[in-house]
Order: sequence, then structure tokens, then C-alpha cells
Amino acid sequence: MDATTAPQTQVRPGTDDHQGGGGGANGADGGKKKRHVAALVLARGGSKGIPLKNIKMLAGVPLVGWVLRAAKDSHMFDSVWVSTDHDEIEKVARAWGAQVHRRSPEVSRDSSSSVETIREFVQLNPEVDVICNIQATSPCLHPFHVKEALEKITLLGYDSVFSVVRRHQFRWQEAKQDTNEMTFPLNIIPAKRPRRQDWDGELCENGSFYCSTKDIFKQHGSLQGGKICYYEMLPEYSVDIDVDIDWPVAEQRVLRYGYFGQDKPEVVQLMFCLVTGCLTDGQTIISGSGGEMVHTNARDLTGLRILKREGVEVVLLLAYDDHMSKTLSDKLAERTGCEVRQVGPEPLDDVMKWKEERGLDWKVVAFMGFDEPDVECLKLAGLSAAPQDAPAVAAAKYTCHARSGQGAVREFVEHILLLKKKAKSQMEQDRIHRKHF
Repeated sequence: MDATTAPQTQVRPGTDDHQGGGGGANGADGGKKKRHVAALVLARGGSKGIPLKNIKMLAGVPLVGWVLRAAKDSHMFDSVWVSTDHDEIEKVARAWGAQVHRRSPEVSRDSSSSVETIREFVQLNPEVDVICNIQATSPCLHPFHVKEALEKITLLGYDSVFSVVRRHQFRWQEAKQDTNEMTFPLNIIPAKRPRRQDWDGELCENGSFYCSTKDIFKQHGSLQGGKICYYEMLPEYSVDIDVDIDWPVAEQRVLRYGYFGQDKPEVVQLMFCLVTGCLTDGQTIISGSGGEMVHTNARDLTGLRILKREGVEVVLLLAYDDHMSKTLSDKLAERTGCEVRQVGPEPLDDVMKWKEERGLDWKVVAFMGFDEPDVECLKLAGLSAAPQDAPAVAAAKYTCHARSGQGAVREFVEHILLLKKKAKSQMEQDRIHRKHF
């Protein structure tokens, strides 16, 4: 983000080593009128490196969805916004509960700065008193980061706060190529090179967020001004996809350190999966003799068997208008080792009944669906997914990279097992904490 700091500013530290209490948006004296605090995520459609990067799926969630979820669950904002110039980004933003600032062409150019866009947002939303510009490319942001940082403004009276990370890197002056220029150290004495444990390192902006009062922004033309405080984030949370790492590495980091929502991860005990549209690509081939064939992917079938070995019950669902022959249905049950059941026009009615027969809560149920009738099940299930090409993809908590009948089921199975491992790890960590503290 482009930002300048006035020379008279004062900087104080914050940290993410603990999770602070309190909340609200009053000034330090507690007597002022409640201020309107807004989160603003800038998500232009014209990414040069990765097309529509801001809504590209990262570990099953649109990139911008990670920070929107953290912002909303921090309970620090009166409004959460996405500023964009693109229809698809607007659609995703609204699906994740954000309001949309549809930016003008004047601030949508390649040369447009963040400050110009924020200035337009402030002019159009005069009720906003505090702006927190959260970067869409920081998917490991957690609610407590936002909460603790904003409380520096809302409770302690600072004018602006921004996120930093501590780096232990020795810097040298750049020497131009094809010249006789010499380099020299910028932050060390080579003859007295310190050990890492003997050096505090340096604080560098990590780009996760920049927060400021509206008055300071108007006065300085920046979200860094007045009485400034930095908020230090640990390195594992300081992921900036713009500069740090490529997509597969980012996914692994997010799966380990990302924020998955307010509920603790649960171990799935029951999975419902639509056959047509998930396990198959929806095509039924009829031979000259009248026999029927459907296409399934060997990886998907293996995935279901793995899930069953892990103790998860799997029920395959045939839509009410799916006229798969009993022979094919029986063959599918035999190949997968799963029960195959047909649902009515409203799958929720049947799924709810079968779930209750087992005495299970929605949070331990996974559902993989495809089309509009599956939407309510996708929303209610503790874990839900849809193939990349599914019409109901917006209702799913996880969007597969793979398409129907082409590995989507295996991908979702692997996601379930990863979260199961994460949940068990969390339970073990909690057990250790209780034992020692």
C-alpha cells in the first residue's frame, strides 16, 4: 500500500502474543459518541500476475473470503466492505456477507493508488469514522489480530495502527550493475555480526492491514499519521501472496495457520454425497442393447473407501429425478461399500431424518452437493463442498478445484481428513495445556 508518514508522528508498539479483552469503538475517554468502524478490502479485477486473483480459490475458499471471515468474526466492525470494479468479485463479496463499494473508472486504472480508492470510499460513506484497510492477499489473518490492533485506536486513543512482522535479515546497499560501485552494510557491522538470538531484528510492514481515523486520513492523505502504533504479527501469520510464496505453498500455509471460523474443527462422522453431479459427471450412456453406463473416477471411489476406513459413514444420494437403474445402483454400492439412497424433491427432509436417526449434530455431518435443491443442506452441514462446475457452488463451504466426476469427491475426502487431523491436533494441544496449566 502507498503510504506516507508525517515527521511529527509518534509510534508505539502492539503485539499478537496475547488476545486482549474488551471491544467497542469509543475513544480512550469512553465518553465520546460511538464511532462507525469500517473494514475495507480493496479487490480490483485487473490483477496482472494471476487473473482475478482476489477470488481465486485458496484451500477451498476465495482468497478474499479468508479476510472477510476474519473481519466479520472479530466483531469490531459496524460495516465490512469490498471495493471493486469487477462483477464476479462483487458477487463473491456479497456471498461472504460484505457490502460493495463499486469504484469509479477514475480509481480503477492500473496507475490508481490505494489512497485514491480509499478517498473515494470515504467521500461516499461520510458516516465512517475509522477505516481499516485489510489486504485481500493476507489469508492467515485472524480475528484477534484485527481486534487487538483496532483497540489501540478505539480504546487507547491512537490515531492509526498498522501490522508489522519481525525480520532477522542483514541488509546491504544495492550496487548498480556494470559499475564499479561498492556495496556496504546498512544494518550490521560485518566484523561484529550478531547471533540471531542476540539480535532483536527489525520491524517490517507485512501488509495485512492499515487502520486510521477518518480525520487523520483526510489530514495526511495516508492511513499512517498522527499518533501511530504498530501491531506485531508472528511470522507464521504474515503471508502476503503478492510477494512471498506461490499458490500451492500458500495453500499449505493457510491450511496450517489460517482462520477457519468461530467453531472449533469437528471430526466428521457422517458424509452425504450426491451421485449425479459429484461422483459422476451427470452423463448416462445407453448402449444399443438398452444397458446403462455411468462414468466414475477411480480416485473418487478410492477416496470414499479411505474415508470409510477412517470410521466415517458415507451415504450416497440419488436425486429424486435420477432414474439410475437398480443394477447400476447396486453396482455402485458394491464398488464403494457405501449405502445408496434416493432422496425426495427436498433433499433436506430426508437428510435431516437420517441424521436425527443417528443422533448426530449438523457440525459432524459433511455434505457434498451439486445443484439448487442441495443448497440448504450445503448451508447447514458442518462441512460442505461442491465441484468446481456446480451451480450451487456459492452455498458450499469448500469449493473443489476438480469438476464433477473428475476427482472432486477425492479432493473433498482429503480435505475432511486434513481437518480431522487438525481437530485431533487441537484436542491434543488443549489436553497438554490443561495438564500443565
